[in-house]
Amino acid sequence: SITKERTEVILQGTSSLDPNDPTAVWEEFEFKCKPGDLRRRPCLISPYHYRLDWLMWFAAFQTYEQNEWIIHLAGKLLAQEEATLSLLATNPFTGRDPP
Repeated sequence: SITKERTEVILQGTSSLDPNDPTAVWEEFEFKCKPGDLRRRPCLISPYHYRLDWLMWFAAFQTYEQNEWIIHLAGKLLAQEEATLSLLATNPFTGRDPP
């Protein structure tokens, strides 16, 4: 069965020196097929799924302690690791300092 509500994990970064500043602008890393921007056309690759996007769906049902890989993913995004960034649809920090 499929759930009627969908909880999502959203990964964001900021260029603000103080991430707790209420004026800090947070920008979202978008995945290739994970739901995100409502104006974006849905991804259709049936019957397959992008593995990372699929794992993000299941991570939303559990805690980060049950999905330690998500902390490693965030670290690789902070380090701007090219292999990891190639798994994403968009990197809001392209051409800029990492978040």
